[in-house]
Amino acid sequence: MQKLALFRLHLIVFLWGFTAILGKLITANAQILVFYRMLFAAIFLFVFIRVFKKESIKISKKLFLQLAAIGFFMALHWLCFFYSIKVSNVSIALSCLSLSTLFAAILEPLVFKRKVDVSEVVMGIVIVACILLIFKTEFHYKEGIFFGILCAVFGTIFSVFNGKMFGKTSPGNIIFYEIFSGWLILAIFYLLSGQIFSINEINYRDLALICLLASVFTAFPMLESVKLMKYISPFTLILTVNLEPVYGIILAFFIFGESEHMSPVFYVASLVMILAIVTNALIKTRKQKTIN
Repeated sequence: MQKLALFRLHLIVFLWGFTAILGKLITANAQILVFYRMLFAAIFLFVFIRVFKKESIKISKKLFLQLAAIGFFMALHWLCFFYSIKVSNVSIALSCLSLSTLFAAILEPLVFKRKVDVSEVVMGIVIVACILLIFKTEFHYKEGIFFGILCAVFGTIFSVFNGKMFGKTSPGNIIFYEIFSGWLILAIFYLLSGQIFSINEINYRDLALICLLASVFTAFPMLESVKLMKYISPFTLILTVNLEPVYGIILAFFIFGESEHMSPVFYVASLVMILAIVTNALIKTRKQKTIN
């Protein structure tokens, strides 16, 4: 069962890594892409929870508002991620995600009221140095790097506060309401700003790809990651999820060819960032074993 769980874990991380590939294949802009991704994902989750699992989706008003706030940051995270891909490339957007380690090292202690982990901050500084090196050598992608950093910020906020939600209702309900409320907030904003009519500016090919993105690459891996917590440790989950940029960058290199070819400095800096993240995870595990 353990081996099967690890295989399933690597499968969903591979799927997450492939979302960036789909983001580049889809010609619609980031706003339209995220709008339909969240809409379709919410529909798939609703059908799964109510029709197949036959579970209630009833939650309190207070919890809904909390999940809606988190869903808002989820929407911002995805908007910045796909916009970064559109104005630069997959490699830039995925490498910037590594900054989440530094942001989490600062935000998580504040939210969960624990001491700041010095090793996390040190690893975060190493990653920042690598990002600055990438920025210097790939300056023509400055807009993509900027939105990639914003993506990491919003993704960290989403992940940290999401950690406080589990246990308040079923995991399926949490994911459903976050995605649904994120879509609802976007829909209201587009309506009030007059951008709602631009949502129709999408072709059938993009709709099909977004439908695939929302189901196989969003709803399924999110639900699967929650189920896997029964069989694998949080450390294994975190360590494996850090492989997402690796899968994505390698896939982009072979699928898109020249547009994803970066300077040698980029790949060295990316490798250092990944090694820093893995080292940080190993240090945490060793400390945990010492405490136990």
